[in-house]
Amino acid sequence: MTRMLVTGASGYLGTRVVADLLAGGVEVRATVRTPASEEALRTALTRVPEADTSGLEVVFASLTDDVGWAYAATGMDGVHHLASPMILATSPDEIVPPARDGALRVLRAARDAGVPRVVLTSSFAAIGYSPKPVRDYTEDDWTDPATPGLAAYPLSKAVAERAAWDFIEREGGGTELVTINPTWIAGPTLTVDARSSLQVFTGMLSGAMTHTPRQRFGIADVRDVAWLHQAAMRAPDAAGKRYLALADGPTLTFLDVANVLREHLGAFAERVPTEEAPGEEPTPLTIHNDRAKRELGFRPRPAEQTILDTAASLRELGLA
Repeated sequence: MTRMLVTGASGYLGTRVVADLLAGGVEVRATVRTPASEEALRTALTRVPEADTSGLEVVFASLTDDVGWAYAATGMDGVHHLASPMILATSPDEIVPPARDGALRVLRAARDAGVPRVVLTSSFAAIGYSPKPVRDYTEDDWTDPATPGLAAYPLSKAVAERAAWDFIEREGGGTELVTINPTWIAGPTLTVDARSSLQVFTGMLSGAMTHTPRQRFGIADVRDVAWLHQAAMRAPDAAGKRYLALADGPTLTFLDVANVLREHLGAFAERVPTEEAPGEEPTPLTIHNDRAKRELGFRPRPAEQTILDTAASLRELGLA
């Protein structure tokens, strides 16, 4: 596997996947939406000296348009589909159609080009956002899009992943699908655009967040998720499977994250909140990463290391 397509290549996870592939001697064709995104990707890659950008080709393609996808997939040995609409969208109409239709565009282009396998970044949001008597989740669980009160982002993830599996089953031809379902992604960033989870860290460290939300979740290191993408692409028996990505150990609250920062970072973390917002205590939550460990050799970093490395990265880049 010497030539890989990476969609959403200028993002938090995308830059890491591209850097790892280039550092491993793989040629990468990367899709971005704008020239500014290409510039951001190339700047991010300068932070990984081992990433040889002579093996990088950047092409423009959008989840909302067919233009560019046929060429993007041509001649590729695999596709890492990471592109997804923004997490902060609040309206289902704003995020669900591009997530679903974008995944189908990529899969259709991969099938038509004879690409053997697509590894798609889904989310724990497609697994664990429907109520259960006991909140204990594996890859066999699915978020039901009809769940009352389901927010736009988890709805988009559930709908898009279901559509991807349905396409492969009915029209996929010889193209295989694997999905990676990470929990809340943190870890050192190669970009200077602090989005999604990184905004939680900048909010804590700046003092803008005075009380932490009451929520329990798993944490996944962006470096581990990128590694898992490559492992899922290589493993013959991974075809047709989903893999949860998260650190070992108990799930966390945002106050747990804040406490790690305050305990280890001294004056740099003096503005980090010490209290949770009013509300009910989050119910217990267990998420299993056994399949990835057993079948792909997944060995995630400890959650505490991910938290501290995230803060160090933001500090180094002047983002916190």
